[in-house]
Amino acid sequence: MKHSVLKRYWGYSSFRPMQEEIIDSVMAGRDTLGLLPTGGGKSITFQVPALMLPGLTIVVTPLISLMKDQVDNLRRRDVPAVLFHSGLTRAEKDLAMTRCRLGKARIAYMSPERLQNKEFLAELRTLRVSLLVVDEAHCISQWGYDFRPSYLRIADLRQLLDETVPVLALTASATPEVAADIMDRLGFRTHNVFSRSFARPNLSYVVRYADFKDDMLLRILRATSGCSIIYVRSRRRTREIAEMLSREGISAEPYHAGLSPEEKELRQNRWMADEVRVIVATNAFGMGIDKPDVRLVVHFDLPSSLEEYYQEAGRGGRDGKESLAVAIVSKADKGLLTRRVAEAFPDKEFIAYVYEMVGNFLSVSVGEGYGRVCEFDFNTFCRVYSLPPVPAQSALHILTRAGYLEFIEETTSRSRLMVVMNKDELYSLSLDADTEDVFQYVLRSYTGLFADYVYINEVAIATTLRLSSDTVYNALLYLTRLHAVSYIPRKTTPYIVWTTSREEPRHLVIPLEVYERQRERMERRIEAMKDFAYTSTDCRASVLLRYFGDKDACDCGKCDICRSRRRVALEDKSGLGALDHSILHLVSRPGGIEMDRLLAELVPGSTVSDITTRLRYLIDHSHICIVDTTRLRIVNR
Repeated sequence: MKHSVLKRYWGYSSFRPMQEEIIDSVMAGRDTLGLLPTGGGKSITFQVPALMLPGLTIVVTPLISLMKDQVDNLRRRDVPAVLFHSGLTRAEKDLAMTRCRLGKARIAYMSPERLQNKEFLAELRTLRVSLLVVDEAHCISQWGYDFRPSYLRIADLRQLLDETVPVLALTASATPEVAADIMDRLGFRTHNVFSRSFARPNLSYVVRYADFKDDMLLRILRATSGCSIIYVRSRRRTREIAEMLSREGISAEPYHAGLSPEEKELRQNRWMADEVRVIVATNAFGMGIDKPDVRLVVHFDLPSSLEEYYQEAGRGGRDGKESLAVAIVSKADKGLLTRRVAEAFPDKEFIAYVYEMVGNFLSVSVGEGYGRVCEFDFNTFCRVYSLPPVPAQSALHILTRAGYLEFIEETTSRSRLMVVMNKDELYSLSLDADTEDVFQYVLRSYTGLFADYVYINEVAIATTLRLSSDTVYNALLYLTRLHAVSYIPRKTTPYIVWTTSREEPRHLVIPLEVYERQRERMERRIEAMKDFAYTSTDCRASVLLRYFGDKDACDCGKCDICRSRRRVALEDKSGLGALDHSILHLVSRPGGIEMDRLLAELVPGSTVSDITTRLRYLIDHSHICIVDTTRLRIVNR
């Protein structure tokens, strides 16, 4: 049956490695931990069982934007799915719960902070649940790099469900220590792990050292071809690098969390359609984006852990073809990595001050606030109280881990609309010309409006009707006041969820496990990142694999370290070195090879200067020759 479900809804005739084993384990009712690398197809392992099991599948995930995308994708495949998170209106939550109760939803995605709402948990208890899925399961482990206290509530949810309901925990990156902790915290009846090797044989890991990173980036992009992602750590840098690349004739666009949903979708679609070669992004880009032919992933700035690096680099080469993961590293990066620890763990006095100011900013009195969800304009908050943004953001994350509040940053939501008036009443509406045009366009252009909230695009409506965006906005508000529609405009504001009543700052206790122990773990992850980036002796791939628990990892033979070793080993009496042999191997292809293609394949392991020097030598000594101006061919002897 699982193969017929896969074929019917996704069009695939076979599963990827380890997917079928995980599905069989879940269908047998066993608690299961699936460790699948980025691009390994984690979602299929619960979406297929969800369509085979009789009741509802609950999926807990911290990534609200990914949650929205997956629900949209499922609905396009005729799979009924709903979502729950703090950014929804009461009407949306009620409608989604009604669909679950009536059996009109097979999968319900929810953010972890919803599990702290007792009323919501009581409603979940009335549903027929067949499977509980924990996505990004490393978030439940205090040993993990992205620990979230709200994930600990999942264990409470298990107690509310029938004891026969299995749990499926999924993550792309977990050390053995984290994997064991995940299973313990989720109350696995027996440890049960299905893991694909973290090895990516088609991915070559390369580190390039450069004080002037722009020049190195241009050299790499010009020597390679195909779709590319460049990861940086600030929104400003995404714009600067994209503009620099565009000036140099390389099509590029920036992508970060601060863009509007419409702009994100436009840029993502242009990149997916190969209209833009390079996307310059923060780590907001990539989750859930299934583009198989990414040939190059560049880390212009280093992430803070090998878990993050592995996930981001793993977005290259999902089609199994040769791809590159290049980190551009400078001497200054070591110091920058070290400073991130101090930024992530500001003084406890500062944390207490931030907590007090949050209460003041949101007008929540001491002893009040429990269960409240408040919109939180972080930039205005920092400006009002003259707070440095990075330490203030870190303080909010620590307060979240300590359980005093939940800081939810990922809240940008598209506008949505549902028609709430019955069709007969619509005919009696008296509307002005512009409002009538807007309403008629919406009814003609969007399907499903009478059954559920549907995402709409006011800019597209305004452009088509040749109206201003304000006119469209006001028309939709007027229709809402008439109770003809329920219109929820786009929001980009983060939230604070008060998980306890507000305390006086002097009573604030930041546990050792949340502050000192987490700081020590971050320091260890930073050191592991440094070892990977600055090692000059160990194979890059084997360093990664050993970090994830593969004690028997072998050298990959493809990274810059392995290539360097081979270059030395291949020196022979003829005076030809490893680079010479690499050139001769490529040039000996039938018909030879274009100069651009030769450079593209060799530059990640060698500089352009080295290659051109050896080319002159090989041409001068009649090993190769030039034909048709740009093509190189072996000289037959």
